[in-house]
Amino acid sequence: MIRVGVGGWTYAPWRGSFYPKDLPQTQELGFASRHLTSIEVNGTFYRTQAPATFRKWAGEAPDGFVFALKGPGYVTNRRELRESGPSIARFLESGITELGAKLGPILWQLAHTKRFVAEELEGFLELLPRALSGTPIRHALEVRHDSFKTPEFVALMRRFDWPVVYAHSDKYPEIADLTGDFVYARLQRSSADHEAGYAPDDLDAWAGRAKTWKDGGEPPDLPSIAGPAPPGKRDCFLYFISGAKERNPAAAMALIERLSR
Repeated sequence: MIRVGVGGWTYAPWRGSFYPKDLPQTQELGFASRHLTSIEVNGTFYRTQAPATFRKWAGEAPDGFVFALKGPGYVTNRRELRESGPSIARFLESGITELGAKLGPILWQLAHTKRFVAEELEGFLELLPRALSGTPIRHALEVRHDSFKTPEFVALMRRFDWPVVYAHSDKYPEIADLTGDFVYARLQRSSADHEAGYAPDDLDAWAGRAKTWKDGGEPPDLPSIAGPAPPGKRDCFLYFISGAKERNPAAAMALIERLSR
């Protein structure tokens, strides 16, 4: 399974470019979820949603569509991650399982000031449950400080079998080592110079990398820190985030088209 999408679905510059000009705003999720195969929900980072909201989202999206949820900042933006157990439970019990089969990975994004401390991170990872009320829960960790670029961090993530988010970014560390049973990539370099956000050759390259990940391989042109992971087929989630945000839906659709060939 390869899922491709963008961050969120409410963005004024998309109206008239991605969304038809006469499309009611209340129908934007329904439209987006039929042109993309996943969306990363950033709103869950900023505020707690109600169970009815998750049910509504699930009802508007078609079968096969997947939502990735960004874990809330009140969990990750703290001095000591090992003390976040009650906050993690608050988020996970807010109704996310109402998404049913459309519930994708949970993205936990650490602050850019958070440094790698093995004992602290291990304690945090131990707090992340693998199931909730019988529903499997998948977690991905995004780090934003160069201190994480160490084989010790990669080994720790592999022990827990959760992926390190690959950030294709000019600002944050790129760690492409495979550490879990799925891949989560955030592509943050779209440009307004290209109608589809990226040059055609770059989109071709991302399609090739996604297929390599899915088939159990590791793209040789991406930066890694430790040795190769054991081979095995992996689900892949790729999101066009930041950059020239107005171009990101076009980038996602262009990548989906390439993957469908």
